Amino acid sequence: MTPTPDKTPGFCRDCLAEQKDEARRCMACGSPRLVRHKELYDLTLAHIDCDSFYAAVEKRDNPELADKPVIIGGGTRGVVSTACYIARIHGVRSAMPMFKALEACPQAVVIRPDMEKYVKVGREVRTMMQELTPLVQPLSIDEAFLELGGTQRLHHDPPARTLAKFARRVEREIGITVSVGLSYCKFLAKVASDLQKPRGFSVIGREEAVEFLAPRPVTTIWGVGKAFAATLEADGIRTIGQLQTMEETDLMRRYGSIGQRLARLSRGIDDREVHLNDAAKSVSSETTFFDDISRYDELVPILRSLSEKVSWRLKKSGIAGNTVVLKMKTADFKSRTRNRKLEDPTQLADRIFRTGIELLEKETDGTKFRLIGIGVTDLCDPARADPPDLIDQQSTRRAAAETAMDKLREKFGKKTVETGYTFGSGRRDG
Repeated sequence: MTPTPDKTPGFCRDCLAEQKDEARRCMACGSPRLVRHKELYDLTLAHIDCDSFYAAVEKRDNPELADKPVIIGGGTRGVVSTACYIARIHGVRSAMPMFKALEACPQAVVIRPDMEKYVKVGREVRTMMQELTPLVQPLSIDEAFLELGGTQRLHHDPPARTLAKFARRVEREIGITVSVGLSYCKFLAKVASDLQKPRGFSVIGREEAVEFLAPRPVTTIWGVGKAFAATLEADGIRTIGQLQTMEETDLMRRYGSIGQRLARLSRGIDDREVHLNDAAKSVSSETTFFDDISRYDELVPILRSLSEKVSWRLKKSGIAGNTVVLKMKTADFKSRTRNRKLEDPTQLADRIFRTGIELLEKETDGTKFRLIGIGVTDLCDPARADPPDLIDQQSTRRAAAETAMDKLREKFGKKTVETGYTFGSGRRDG
């Protein structure tokens, strides 16, 4: 697959035929989906991102939704988890309040998230990634960095073509699409994967990096959010090109440690390597209510249900947590976060819940809440989790009962067994 001298290497992403000239369509199949770049066969670091992942899975499972705007999210008081590209055309965006999303796109089909299904599909995609290279670093359920250096002999193709084959295989076998960003560093690979969504394949090489970045807004740099962008704008800095003209020492003097990041990333310098597994830092579940809730007895069953979801994810993922975190948001959108370190790590819903309600008791003072969440952090191997409690025999018996319930739920479904906390409870979450 070595390109002809003085020719820009390229191939068709549909039939994989090599392209030997600058034609706009494939010489073999007529497809316009061509990729060409001088460094195409020299680059090995990729960022792969599933396109509108949750919505794509729902459309795959229900073909009637194919041409309709789809929003995945909570009820009228929740937020948008993701939206398909049709809904995005109408102005719907992730994290947008649901009522605003429905104002922008009233004809949208709204679907509550089915995380169990999305995790399953995400794992299928991840397994395919790991067949390309052992160096896969997940960022979330639907995206990851891959380092394909040294895999050409295994796949009999350079990384660029291997990635194109991967994208076709995901579409054919799983029924969703991905976008690929190929570069020499993590920063630019992630930027590239977002350039031509959906079904994108973009390349950013070393030679063009500085010129490519110069006109782009400072928010392109990871870690520069709206607040920090406003700080930079107040100093007259709006584009990455302006950062490129400034000395690293000056940026560090003005902005601290992030100044070094601004200086380096603005010039396309990123030394971070792809690690085998950057594990999640926490596991949590939360819900937003249709109506604000202030009463402790109404919040308890909701907290129990969320604790069971967190426990299920911990057990399925083979991890445990050392610290329980309670998250609440008041009616006026103020956040409260409380946490407690456990003596031993846990996977059990009972321990997560009982720690959570101890934290909750101190917060239920008549304040109205619109959101509640529970989770665990300080994740670790489950080998040390939940040792028998020789003092609290009730705790040990509850743990045994939970194990028995897990087995029943695994066999007959999650609704087979409920605790007294959640049985018959009227949920008012959105």
